[in-house]
Amino acid sequence: MATLSIRKLDDRLYERLGLRAKSNNRSLEAEVRDILEGALPAHDSLISDLRNYHAKMRALHKELPDSTPLIRAIRDEE
Repeated sequence: MATLSIRKLDDRLYERLGLRAKSNNRSLEAEVRDILEGALPAHDSLISDLRNYHAKMRALHKELPDSTPLIRAIRDEE
């Protein structure tokens, strides 16, 4: 496992992290790890969310015309 060091962390922030860790019955390290894990969605979850969003957008805009001819026309003008 990797190790992360954070420099120039504000003392008040460090204190607040310590208080939060204590209130959750965790070490400071475990608390920071939990915060980081919560801040970054799991890769599989993110992919799934994007696929769902894409499917919803396609369902909403299924009547849009094919943009290929327009793209080709613009490209040919250049």
